Amino acid sequence: MRVMYAVLAAGAVLLAGTANAADVLKDKGCVKCHDVDKKKVGPAIKDIAAKHKGNKDAEAMLVAKIKDGKGHPKSKESEGDIKAAVQQMLK
Repeated sequence: MRVMYAVLAAGAVLLAGTANAADVLKDKGCVKCHDVDKKKVGPAIKDIAAKHKGNKDAEAMLVAKIKDGKGHPKSKESEGDIKAAVQQMLK
C-alpha cells in the first residue's frame, strides 16, 4: 500500500511540474508571439521543437538566446522560468 501511495505522489509531482511549465508559456507572454501550430511574429512552437529535435545543446542555446536577447527579445523573466518555457516548447 505504501508503494502505491509513493507512486501516486510521484506522479502528482510530475504532473504539477508539467502543468506549471505549460503555464509559463502563457504567463510569461510566449504565446503573444508563438502559436502552437502556426507562425505568428515568431515561429510555431511545434516548428521550434522539430528544428531542435535530437540536439542535446538546444535547451541551453535557446535559454541563452532568450535570456541575453540575441535573436529574440530579451526576457525579464528568471532563468528558471525561461528554462521551464524552453523545456515545454521542446517536448
